[in-house]
Amino acid sequence: MAVRRSVPMRKCTGCNEMKPKKELVRVVRSPEGEISVDLVGKKPGRGAYVCRSRECLEKARKAKRLQKAFSCEIPDEVFERMEEELENG
Repeated sequence: MAVRRSVPMRKCTGCNEMKPKKELVRVVRSPEGEISVDLVGKKPGRGAYVCRSRECLEKARKAKRLQKAFSCEIPDEVFERMEEELENG
């Protein structure tokens, strides 16, 4: 008898839709306060998720949802890095 595992679901901060964790990009704030893109999903710290689409990233950026999730300002370099990941991925 096969064991059926549940798929971890996370909410995109751009479109507010629940999607499988593997389909999203994780942005993490480390315990030291550094904000970075976590492609592996294993970095320690508080995470927020965004779809791998430019539209969702723009919605999250415009509504300042990542700033609200982390309770701090997000540097432009993080958004630029996420845009690069979307173009390459």
